[in-house]
Amino acid sequence: MVNAGSSSLKLRLLGPDDQVEASADVEPGAELDGVLRGWPGPDAVGHRVVHGGTRFTDPVVIDSGVREELEDLTALAPLHQPKSLAGLDAVTALLPEVPAVACFDTAFHTTLPGAAATYAVPRQWRERYAIRRYGFHGLSHAWCSARVAELTGARRIVTAHLGAGASLAAVLDGRSVDTTMGFTPLEGLVMATRSGTVDPGLVLWLEEHEHLSPHEVAETLEKRSGLAALAGTADMREVVAAAARDEPDAALALDVYVHRLAAGIAAMAAAAGGLEALAFTGGVGEHAPVVRARTAERLSFLGVAVDPARNDTSDGEITAPGAAVRTLVVPAREDLEIARGTRSVLVRGSRDRTVADRR
Repeated sequence: MVNAGSSSLKLRLLGPDDQVEASADVEPGAELDGVLRGWPGPDAVGHRVVHGGTRFTDPVVIDSGVREELEDLTALAPLHQPKSLAGLDAVTALLPEVPAVACFDTAFHTTLPGAAATYAVPRQWRERYAIRRYGFHGLSHAWCSARVAELTGARRIVTAHLGAGASLAAVLDGRSVDTTMGFTPLEGLVMATRSGTVDPGLVLWLEEHEHLSPHEVAETLEKRSGLAALAGTADMREVVAAAARDEPDAALALDVYVHRLAAGIAAMAAAAGGLEALAFTGGVGEHAPVVRARTAERLSFLGVAVDPARNDTSDGEITAPGAAVRTLVVPAREDLEIARGTRSVLVRGSRDRTVADRR
């Protein structure tokens, strides 16, 4: 599995029963042939691709035509899509005969109802430019929500993927019905270097009155905002430590982060028609007990409560005794979701070829 995120490239080789046979976190610019030397040869390679647009709503075998279409979507995810494609090209160069499958972060959210997916902008824009709320982190939300449903039997679930990028999803009976990211991965929660949602009038004001170019505004909102802008660091561990020392910038950053997060979870609960389970995943979701505890305090009116004795974990249930909503920490396993999608599309393709041969 090849998972090229906004700040990392993760490689993982899974066996037939999903056991991890090899893994590596690759630094930017590292030579992959050195990393993969000695690994058993894979039967297929599954790639996490951030944006599938309206064209790709399921995993797909990658050929030159698909590769070209994916590159055409770069403008919708400029921080992510080039890295996904770079990972694809690098691995394909080393394993040219091995089938490659693209699995999309946007695919899980194709079930959003019209009310959640539609922006109130002119129809001409929506149709000509395919403007809608796409949502992202779908591979993580799909895995996490399925795992929570398996563990708890819950139907109405909110999953919180909190990492360098961050988003929420409202999941009802296994289907995404709302999410916080939108047309691009910039909308929604406060993130490491991304602003999350800002007033669109602010963007227009900066361009008109301060004469900032669209590129300058985009670069700032994508790469110099979020926690980095508020606290001077994009690392939540450093923010939490500084806030504990009563450093005002860090304290404000943590307050803003939790405020947006709690408000977003409440909105997702409304979209799901209630809340039976809340799950935290991703680097911050799994490793920041303070964020989980403070968020739960803000959501007590929904029946969310975290047990302090159980909250110091990166994997497991942390629900307080008697709480109406079950709260869990679920390790992110996008690799398993990618493996599932890769196997499904290859099995389907093999079945279709068998049927064609019989004809």
